[in-house]
Amino acid sequence: MKYLLVLLTLSLFTQTNMKEIYRFTTQTKVNEWRIVNDGVMGGISKSSLVLSDSGHGQFSGQVSLANNGGFASIQLNKTIKLMDENKFIVLRVKGDGKAYEFRLKGKISQSESYVHQFNTTGEWENIKLPLNEFYPQFFGRKLNIPNFNFKSIEQLSFLIANKQEEDFKLLIDWIGLE
Repeated sequence: MKYLLVLLTLSLFTQTNMKEIYRFTTQTKVNEWRIVNDGVMGGISKSSLVLSDSGHGQFSGQVSLANNGGFASIQLNKTIKLMDENKFIVLRVKGDGKAYEFRLKGKISQSESYVHQFNTTGEWENIKLPLNEFYPQFFGRKLNIPNFNFKSIEQLSFLIANKQEEDFKLLIDWIGLE
């Protein structure tokens, strides 16, 4: 069964010109990801990133609205060169039926993040997010500047902020470019 899954995954990458940019495995060092919750502004939301028994990243926790909070996130600083043919970020995830955001920064030093929301179904799924639809946001406010148009990515993030108190769990297999 394990070999069948590997062949199926390789087939997917071959057929769609997919370039894997990050994959969780049982060897992943999750401490290369940074947890950033609403505690940076006084909130008390809690989250963690651990490896599941099968080697997937498990981003989970509790979002609290107390003290003007309301979000939890994980961030990875990683430089990824983009080619003209790269049009999509593709996520292989298994969520809990909740909405999440995937965020990019073209430069780590920039204050704004480029955001694309996605919904999960509770099943494993591949979610395609068009790069040109990632919109700029700063402290939850959409900015009136162009959408993502950089030649590289220097930071990747997952965030949950649904304006409600909730437990959450998002399993992450891999992140790709198409």
